[in-house]
Amino acid sequence: MAEKQGLNGAYYGPAIPPPRHYHRPGRGSSCCGCCCLVTFLLKVIFTVLALVGLFLLIVWLIFRPINKVKFHVTDVALTEFNHTNNMLRYNLTFNVNIRNPNKKIGIYYDRIEAKAFYEGQRFGYQSLTRFYQGHKNTTVLNVVFKGEQPVTLQGQELTQFNSEKASGLYSITLELSLRVRFKLGKVKTTRFKPKIECDDLKIPLNGLSAAAGSSGKCDINF
Repeated sequence: MAEKQGLNGAYYGPAIPPPRHYHRPGRGSSCCGCCCLVTFLLKVIFTVLALVGLFLLIVWLIFRPINKVKFHVTDVALTEFNHTNNMLRYNLTFNVNIRNPNKKIGIYYDRIEAKAFYEGQRFGYQSLTRFYQGHKNTTVLNVVFKGEQPVTLQGQELTQFNSEKASGLYSITLELSLRVRFKLGKVKTTRFKPKIECDDLKIPLNGLSAAAGSSGKCDINF
């Protein structure tokens, strides 16, 4: 190492090297990565909470008691209902009113499956055309069941059928399995699968009439 001398030949010792700066690689970038990850997770959490809140608001607006969507059986025609040798022959038509009383919410009915039951056994099925129901709108569904289906009636069930056959008044249940979406402005919700049950129907044989002995109102179950 070269030694440094002054102008007058005096010796001042070896030259002092410049200070060294040490840097620990990766520490700063690691902190930045953690902060970015936390920020991203917070944004995701807030977005999910906002969507859940919007969903709950829409569901509350639709199904609160004041503006609840209503299903109502208005007319029924039963022209054939004959059970022989465990085969049921039937010809049955329902008119079902769907009332959407909401001012700003529309409903997409993406799937509508109608089923008819007697003594807990399904005998009729029909898939209906999908549609959109606008604000403050009433839509009428025409549901037709016609054909024959194996239905086994024994014991009390058979006794009940013979009793209703004598009176000409049958207890038949209508069920609608739906897949729906709700629209509020430009926002559309995910699909829901409510089930509509009209299980207090007393239907007379022959002729067109309202469901006797019942209000025709249906229950909505999610």
